[in-house]
Amino acid sequence: MKAFQTLLASGTPLGTWLMAAAPNTAEALGHAGFNFLVVDMEHVTIEFSDLAHILRAIGCTASAPVVRLAWADQILVKRAMDAGAETLMLPFIQTAEEAREAVSYMRYPPHGVRGVAAVHRGSHFGTLPFYLAGAHERAYSILQLETPEAVANLGAIAAVEGVDAVFVGPGDLSAAMGHIGDIGHKDVQELIAHAARAAAKAGKPIGIVGPNPAMVRRFLDYGYSFAAVSSDMGMMTSRAGEWLAELRQAQAPAASQSAY
Repeated sequence: MKAFQTLLASGTPLGTWLMAAAPNTAEALGHAGFNFLVVDMEHVTIEFSDLAHILRAIGCTASAPVVRLAWADQILVKRAMDAGAETLMLPFIQTAEEAREAVSYMRYPPHGVRGVAAVHRGSHFGTLPFYLAGAHERAYSILQLETPEAVANLGAIAAVEGVDAVFVGPGDLSAAMGHIGDIGHKDVQELIAHAARAAAKAGKPIGIVGPNPAMVRRFLDYGYSFAAVSSDMGMMTSRAGEWLAELRQAQAPAASQSAY
């Protein structure tokens, strides 16, 4: 069974986004108990040389790595998988045809069009027996749906052979709906809930990310199969802001008294 598929079989996996581009942060959050960690190569300055180090760090923990690429691009997919990624999140899939092309990039012929190399980190530098023959069995694809059009095509996308899961991107979805920055808008929430129902009908796992536990709980109540909450940077800056506000509020009376 594929690594991410095993997580889904054991419950409702919870994860977070990695945006600090730091192996230590990745390892720490893996030990913190997240079921999966999304290495964001779309909006973060993580290069492929960084990716290998981050995957090694996550590999020291019980957490499963998910690599989100900048685009469903054949070269980017090849480089990520050669670096050792097996579960990929591919953004902005709109149609079944785009889904078919995307998953083909993750599999060697005759199952797909992934470029072949014998010695790289993914094959344990050529020491993993039968790697080429079995790599497609370990590959796990998570395709992101980020517009109303993509959600409307969810059933057709989910039916494509090789699509393992779908994932709603609420930030881009809200922007495409004319409510940028407001994923809590009624219309956005209705479409997010609809996507969960459509995925259930299609028999396909569906994931999402939310900014805080309350929003994530709402998504899980809609029927989402797995979810990420915030990010390493988001949690760090929000906690830092809370503590600073608490300390500055505690200082305020003393500062006021000393002024008189």
